[in-house]
Amino acid sequence: MDTNANITHDISNNDTKKKYRYRPVLFFAMAYLFTWVFWVPAIFLPESIAAGFMFIGLLAPAVVSTVFIMVSGSDILKQDLKNKIIGFYKVRWTNVLLAIVVFALIIVASILLSVLFGQSLEQFAFTEDFSFTGVGIAGALITVTLAAIIEEVGWKGYCEDSIGEYMNWFWESMVFGVLWSFWHFPLIFIQGTYQAGLMVNPLYVINFFISGIPMGFIITWVYLVSDRSILACMIFHMVVNLLQEKIAMTQETKCVETIVITLVTVIIVLIKKDMFFETRHVGRLLETRFNEE
Repeated sequence: MDTNANITHDISNNDTKKKYRYRPVLFFAMAYLFTWVFWVPAIFLPESIAAGFMFIGLLAPAVVSTVFIMVSGSDILKQDLKNKIIGFYKVRWTNVLLAIVVFALIIVASILLSVLFGQSLEQFAFTEDFSFTGVGIAGALITVTLAAIIEEVGWKGYCEDSIGEYMNWFWESMVFGVLWSFWHFPLIFIQGTYQAGLMVNPLYVINFFISGIPMGFIITWVYLVSDRSILACMIFHMVVNLLQEKIAMTQETKCVETIVITLVTVIIVLIKKDMFFETRHVGRLLETRFNEE
């Protein structure tokens, strides 16, 4: 019996199975830094040049997420990312469709309720242009689509799991919603962006940042009920972006929409209480994931 060989084999197995420690604070610090280092200068640049800086900044969370995973030394973490990106066969498409229908109904309810505050039913029409300028209609459509794809690689590739490793999904959604919302902050100062257009009224700006919190819960719901699929979140995020851009809702109605989204979020959390408040995954998210498989 080769004792040294057995010891070497055991050490090798222990290294392979070594538990990975998520670093959410470092992730957000890096994601914010490498986004804002491009977005802040864009405030002072012409729109045509600023657009390039904004796009590079948009890439930051996805790049940081991918780097964190690639240098983690964890084969399980790398395999998990692969499964979340290309595991098409695991996506529960009925759940994705349900989430899209729910959001469409949120918009319908918001417009109908806004009539009580003097808004028009003409908001059910489609807009001809996008709310941001400098890239043209085709460029705007590509931007909305790419934004959804790129963001979700970052937020679902590493970010949400890194928070969920340390708390239940209710508090994870709260923390993520706040940090994700505030990540957009420099955009309100960059001419031509949707966020800059909100500066005509402080209420609109406040509403934008508050709305990110209940949306954090909804996107987490989509993520979890779709077997932690990045693809599912990309599709949902893209549809939400398009609906928010192309449905002719006024900013007043979008304030109403935030209230409706919050009420729907409460309903989802109550219905999915076991999912949002379970703690079985805390401290062992990857282990729980691969045991289930």
